[in-house]
Amino acid sequence: MKQRYAVIGAGWAGCAAAMELARAGHAVPVFEAARTLGGRARRVERENTVLDNGQHILLGAYTETLRLIKLAGQDPAELILTLPLQMRYPAGPDGMDFIAPRLPAPLHLAWALLRAKGLQRADKLALMRFSTAMRWMGWQLYNDCTVSELLQRFDQTDRLNRLMWHPLCLAALNTPPERASARVFINVLRDSLGASRRASDMLIPKADLSSLLPEAAARYVEGHGGQVRTGAKITALQALADGRWQLDDADIFDGVIVATSSVQAASLLQGVHDARLDEAVNRMQAFTPEAISTCYLQYDAAVRLDLPFYALVDAPGRQHWGQFVFDRGQLDASQAGLLAVVISASGPAAEQGHGPLAQAIAAQLAQVLQRADLAQPVWTQLITEKRATFACTPDLARPGNASGVPGLLLAGDYTANDDRAQDYPATIEAAVRSGVAAARAIATGKGPK
Repeated sequence: MKQRYAVIGAGWAGCAAAMELARAGHAVPVFEAARTLGGRARRVERENTVLDNGQHILLGAYTETLRLIKLAGQDPAELILTLPLQMRYPAGPDGMDFIAPRLPAPLHLAWALLRAKGLQRADKLALMRFSTAMRWMGWQLYNDCTVSELLQRFDQTDRLNRLMWHPLCLAALNTPPERASARVFINVLRDSLGASRRASDMLIPKADLSSLLPEAAARYVEGHGGQVRTGAKITALQALADGRWQLDDADIFDGVIVATSSVQAASLLQGVHDARLDEAVNRMQAFTPEAISTCYLQYDAAVRLDLPFYALVDAPGRQHWGQFVFDRGQLDASQAGLLAVVISASGPAAEQGHGPLAQAIAAQLAQVLQRADLAQPVWTQLITEKRATFACTPDLARPGNASGVPGLLLAGDYTANDDRAQDYPATIEAAVRSGVAAARAIATGKGPK
């Protein structure tokens, strides 16, 4: 008899798992508690405007995400703005202009470094020394430490840390460098800076996050005989004597993939009352959450930045919260004059409240971009995802896809790979990879025995 599988959660991990099962010929039901698909990377609507609950940058290295977008019938070229690797600050003595040309790797990085503005000779030599050492080490770090300790070990300059490494660490790991895992940071650098030129491309979604993949994934799953049920919160899992699984005293399945957030997954697993799940639950409950805030500022439609996005310098002696600003009008013409400012690890910033923080960010934009017209937006919206990611700290114990119980798999950006050198931080690509891995494991019977 054909096996019946279910997926709980329609975030990016759940959508990836469901698509992979559907591709293998399984008619899969997906249960999503919310009304909007996408989990912590989804569409929201505020002020009669379609926004995202967080402004994202993807990378060309996100191969599984791009594969599934195409599998779902989407054209990445239409939905994503592709830019070469860059870290570009507004003109001024505190900034930097680093942009990689479209040359084969590693020539693109060498040329970008040679032509970079705002870096002194010592900074360039330090960056070259770091990159060479990482290649010599095979982009692997066997003894984990913090990103700050790693940078100090390789004598990175204060200016290079402030303009390059610290912003990249915050953007990729959503964890301050003094607490972030150097091993995971190097994994990200390996698959971007250390890979092909295309892998280092920066991809900015032009479509909202729900329509980029989750909604297309739902159509794909339904087109293969499955179902995606929104507003369907699963509150209980029960292991039956015959090895199957019952959801909320109703549907029974041969296997289940739990693709919710780690908090929701831990709650569900605790309800199963199986000692084999204790390790996974304990690891999830030990996570420290990190917030991400996105402040949207609407200006007159004529307002436009010179570039689609800028890094925002945090010079000594100035209290600046925003780390990157995006011109949404250059992504979607219907959003002309709308800027999105991202604040990673935003707990301290969000404590100020919407009004004061939005005012501070508007002042920051006016000062850094030298644009007086940015000081007074028409309206602002602050969206804070309080549990956007886990704090990606050194040697963090993360559960894998295997729950410890046959027929029950975990999927999510918090899971770990069997090979720690492949571990990613909590990103869209990590969620997608985890969902694909869980689907393949459960469908082939290679999950826990």
